[in-house]
Amino acid sequence: MNTRLFSSAALILFLLAGVSCKTPYQSQSLQYKGYRINNTQQQDSAVLVFLKPYSDSVNSSMNAVVGIAETSLEKKQPEATLGNFMVDAFLIMSREKYNTEVDIAFVNFGGIRLTQLPAGNVTRGKIFELMPFDNLLILQKIKGSVLQQLLDLTADMGGWPMAGLTMQIKDKKAINVMIGGKPIDPDRVYTIANSDFIANGGDNADMLRPIPQITNGYLMRDAIFDYISKLKSQGKNITATIENRVTNAQ
Repeated sequence: MNTRLFSSAALILFLLAGVSCKTPYQSQSLQYKGYRINNTQQQDSAVLVFLKPYSDSVNSSMNAVVGIAETSLEKKQPEATLGNFMVDAFLIMSREKYNTEVDIAFVNFGGIRLTQLPAGNVTRGKIFELMPFDNLLILQKIKGSVLQQLLDLTADMGGWPMAGLTMQIKDKKAINVMIGGKPIDPDRVYTIANSDFIANGGDNADMLRPIPQITNGYLMRDAIFDYISKLKSQGKNITATIENRVTNAQ
C-alpha cells in the first residue's frame, strides 16, 4: 500500500477512536505551522484516482449553464447593473420564499465578489464566484428611524445596491429617501431582506444587531439561482439597467 495513504488511513482511525472514547477531552496547547501547496510538489497518483469521480462530478456541475446574460453586468458605486440584478433577485425571491410583503432588499457592496458578470452563458460556477459564502437571506422588521441609520451607513461607504427604494447621497448621508414612492417614515415599521452577515453587525451595521431575524435557512446564492430560473420560465435572460436608485446629490 502507498505509505501516504496508509499513514492517512491510520490517522483517520486514530481520530475516530479518540472521538468515540468516553474520556472527556482535555484541551492542549497546540502549535500551528502553515504549508504552501503548489505545482512543484509531488502528486500522489492513487489519491488523484480516488478523487477523480468526485472532481469530475463537481466540474460538471460548476460548468453547467444556468442562464444567459444579455450584456455584461458591472459592479460600481453608487449604483450599477450587477448590484441591481442581485438585489432584484433578493427582493423578489424573499417575497416568494417567505410568503410576505418585503419593502426593501439590499446587499453590501463588499459582498459582491465579482467586478463583472460577462455577457453570454452564465455557469453555476460563476454564480458561486459571485457569492462564494453561504450567507442567509433573512428578513428584519425595523423602524424607519433605524433604517435611516442603516442608509446613512451605506451612504458613508459610497452606496450599496438597493431594491424597493431610491435615495441620494450628500455629505455621506442618505437624503430624499423614497420607499414605495413615499418619503421614509421614521415611525413606520419596514420589512427588509438582508444578509445574516449584515444583520449580525457586519460592515459596522451595529444598529441591526438587536433586531430579531426571520429566517428559513434560504441562501442568498440560491435566491440568485431561483431568480434566474424564474426569468427563464418567463422567456427572459439575465439583464439589469441603471435606474437612479442611488445617486450622488448635485
